[in-house]
Amino acid sequence: MIFDCDGVLVDSEPIAVKIDQVTLAAVGMPMSEAEIIDRFMGRSEAVMWAFIEEQLGRPIPAELRARSNSLYQEAYERDLVPVPGVLDAIAQLTQAMCVASSSEPRSLHHKLELTGLLPYFEGRVYSANQVANGKPAPDLFLFAAEQMGFAPHACAVVEDSHYGVSAALAAGMSVFGYAGGLTPTAGLERDGVTIFDDMRALPGLIGALAYE
Repeated sequence: MIFDCDGVLVDSEPIAVKIDQVTLAAVGMPMSEAEIIDRFMGRSEAVMWAFIEEQLGRPIPAELRARSNSLYQEAYERDLVPVPGVLDAIAQLTQAMCVASSSEPRSLHHKLELTGLLPYFEGRVYSANQVANGKPAPDLFLFAAEQMGFAPHACAVVEDSHYGVSAALAAGMSVFGYAGGLTPTAGLERDGVTIFDDMRALPGLIGALAYE
């Protein structure tokens, strides 16, 4: 079992989208929540910074990065919680589990620690920083499978973004699209993707997969 982190394990996406809106507005690039979800959700922070630099035509001011990072940190410390039902779900799973996320390694571990999820995945947390290409490329999921000692076809991925779903399918893995977050269900629908909107249903879905 390979879990994305943001929006799948930790309920960080509503927080992140609001901060991204503040950051983009500060450089004269206001975007709606829907636009940010479609363009950036599920991808690394570096993708948004690269977009801003391309639009500005110059490097991002250091103070803007620092301010954005500070807003993230304050909000996560204050408001971050696990995705509803996910603690119950992973406690029931008997499969080997890991995390494969677009988040920066330090932020990734901190979010899992803040929400009490890190003990379930300690030593099995992988970041897009460890591969050449982030989502929607399959690199991160293939890397996670290799580190865990499993062939891609023996892995199942839980994702909540259209970039993540595309990456998991490209890796040749079973895919579960969590539609209980910000991504519209239509954004997760692909051939071969099982859509669900309640994390408490995940163990039963995984069990059913084993008998197909």
